[in-house]
Amino acid sequence: MATSMRRALPVFTAACLLAACAAPAAYAETAGNADICASTDNTAYPPERRISACGALIETLTDQPQALADALVHRAATYWRIKANDRALTDLDRAIALDPANVQAYIERSNTYRTMGRLDRAIADGNEAVRRDPNNAKAFDARGNGFNLNGQTDRAIDDYNEALRLKPDYAQAFSDRGAAYYFKKDYQTALKDYAETLRLDPNNAQAYSNRGAIYRKLGQNDRAIADDSEAIRLDPSIPEYFDNRGLSEADNGDYDRAIADYSEAIKLRPQANFLTNRGDSYDFKGDLDRAIADYDRAVALNPGFYLAYNNRGAAYDKKGDFDHAIADYQQALNINPQFDKAAENLADARQERDRRTAASSDAQLPSFNCASASRAVEKAICSDPDLARLDRAIDGAYKAALAVRNGKVALADLRQEQRDFIAARNKSFGNPGYNLRHEMELRLAALKGESASVKP
Repeated sequence: MATSMRRALPVFTAACLLAACAAPAAYAETAGNADICASTDNTAYPPERRISACGALIETLTDQPQALADALVHRAATYWRIKANDRALTDLDRAIALDPANVQAYIERSNTYRTMGRLDRAIADGNEAVRRDPNNAKAFDARGNGFNLNGQTDRAIDDYNEALRLKPDYAQAFSDRGAAYYFKKDYQTALKDYAETLRLDPNNAQAYSNRGAIYRKLGQNDRAIADDSEAIRLDPSIPEYFDNRGLSEADNGDYDRAIADYSEAIKLRPQANFLTNRGDSYDFKGDLDRAIADYDRAVALNPGFYLAYNNRGAAYDKKGDFDHAIADYQQALNINPQFDKAAENLADARQERDRRTAASSDAQLPSFNCASASRAVEKAICSDPDLARLDRAIDGAYKAALAVRNGKVALADLRQEQRDFIAARNKSFGNPGYNLRHEMELRLAALKGESASVKP
């Protein structure tokens, strides 16, 4: 099942774009656009309204490079929040060209590059922001986020510590440091950081959601659901919050509630991991066709999402459709060769398919149950159809020889010969010079000669 703790994102603080915030009436419209453009309050001004206000403001500032750069930075920050990263990057490149000393532009471009997965560029812009203003807590926080997502967790924590030294009441830095400790699996320290985040910023929905993910890791699903629910109450527009609550509900075995939350997440933003999570819950309920339909949508949206292939393979496996299961497990491994679970599933599916194929003819099965085979030689026989047929033929010839032998001594001798053969086979298999197939063929010939030469 896919995991879901999101990277905490730095807050873009509202600020007046122009020095003349209390402008005379002639500039009231411009000042109004400036206030709206700079706002980060989704309730008061939705992103589309802020972008529109920034656009109107930008048209009036063509002869004021620094003010124009500030307006572009604010619009870019809003674009970034609605995941319009290419537009954000265009505005930020333009802002930096206009005002190369604009530290906030480097911070926002670092955020944008990080979201786009261009982590080297994100860290480089973080470095530039820190270089230009080593007393800017947000610059350290932004660079820390780049390090965090790049797997350089200790360096990230160092940056968050510096941000908090510069600004001890910086709630977002506590939240981001909590995420770093989460990735280090230091859950208790992470919980302390989120407690501090929420003390400083009680309406931080992301902090509730991230703390809920920690509680889920600790097996405290009811507390996780409570935090996820609070995050949803504070901001029901974020699909990850519904997805996170769905994961906790699924862990509790409440698959219907989980499916309802995943469905809400998908309605807000169709995404491969949301669909895969919902598919998992359908799978756990035994509704394999709906599960497969969700996995189909997941891989259509993200052909590189190997978890969806693996989980779809598991659903096909349960339906007994081993060819489709094997193809999906193989695709998961093609995408991520280190995905051990898919490798295990692939081996099991191939063995089960071969076993069922062989079951159509007893002559193709060995004389023993492959499901309980423990010796290396037995596993080798089970995995090779020719050796399996030889083993079955030896067993048949042995029983035929027993049927034609007369006298207790003769029967005891034949049984001992068969035990000696099996013991030698088990001991010698794997040794240099021991040819299992050849030895089995010799034993089969001896037994057939025995049954042919002895008359009742």
